[in-house]
Amino acid sequence: MAILILSQGKCGLSRCITFYLVAMATADLMIVFTDVLLYTVIPFHFPGTYMDTTPAMSLTLVLLSAATDISVWFTVTFTFDRFVAICCQKLRTRYCTVKMATVVLTTVSVIFSLKSIPWYFIYEPEYIVDNVAWGGVVSSSFYTETAWLAFDCLCIILTPFVPFILILLFNALTVRHIIVTGRVRRRLQQCSGNEDHIDPEMEKQRKSIVLLFTITGSFILLWMTNIGFFLYWRTASVYDYTGVHDPNYITEQTGYMLQLLNSCTNTCIYVVTQTKFREQLKNMLMCPFSALAVWFK
Repeated sequence: MAILILSQGKCGLSRCITFYLVAMATADLMIVFTDVLLYTVIPFHFPGTYMDTTPAMSLTLVLLSAATDISVWFTVTFTFDRFVAICCQKLRTRYCTVKMATVVLTTVSVIFSLKSIPWYFIYEPEYIVDNVAWGGVVSSSFYTETAWLAFDCLCIILTPFVPFILILLFNALTVRHIIVTGRVRRRLQQCSGNEDHIDPEMEKQRKSIVLLFTITGSFILLWMTNIGFFLYWRTASVYDYTGVHDPNYITEQTGYMLQLLNSCTNTCIYVVTQTKFREQLKNMLMCPFSALAVWFK
C-alpha cells in the first residue's frame, strides 16, 4: 500500500525523495517475503515441502542476505542524498535527481546481490533420499577455512557496522549544518526586521529532516540490540545456549525480532510524519466503500 501511495507522487515530496522511499519500501517488502515467509513461516508450519531441500534452503539464504543488505544500504543512500540536499548546495542540483538515484540504487542492488551468492555454498545436505538432498547443515569448512572466515567478517562489517557509522556521521553533519545555517538566517531576519516572517526554505528543510531522522533513528534503535549482542557474542565467545530460557538466547532472538521489525516501521513513519500520505491512505482505504455506495445508488 505504501508503494502504491508513494508511486502516485501526491504526498508533497520531491520526485527524488519519493523514488528513494519507494525503493526502501520495496526492499522492506522483500525482507518480509524472504526472511519472514520463506525462511521462517513456511519451513516451521509446512515441514517436508520442497522448501526443506538443500538447494531451496541455500537459495533462500542468498535471497535473505541480499534483501537485508539492500534494505540497509538503501537507508544509507537515502541518508546521504538528504545530506547532500541540505549541506552541499553546489552538488545538490547534480546529485539529488531521479536519474542519479536510479544509478545509485541499481548499483547497490547489483553489488550486494553478487556479494550474497557465496552463501549458497555454505550448506551441506543433512540426508539424501532418492538422490534429492534434504535439510541443511553448515559446512565445517565455513568455520576453518581462511576464505570463509574473511567472507564472514566482510559481511558483518558491510552490514550493519559500516551503515551504522555512516548514518550517524551523515546525520551529525546534517544537524551541525542546520544549526549553523539556522543561526545565520535568523540573524539576517533580525537585521531586516522580519523576525516573525516564516522562512519557506527552513520550513521545507524541517519537513525533510523530520522524515530523515525518524527513518534513520528507527533503523539505529531497532538494530542496536542485534549489534550489541553480536559484539558481546564475539568477545565472550558464546557459541551455545542452555535452553530457550537462557538470557543469551532471549537477547539474540529479541535482536533478530527487532531487526525484522525495522522492515515494517517505515510505513508507520510516513503516516505519523506526512499529512498528505495520511490523506492518500485514507482515500485508498475508503475507495472500495465509495465504489459500493455508487453501485448501490
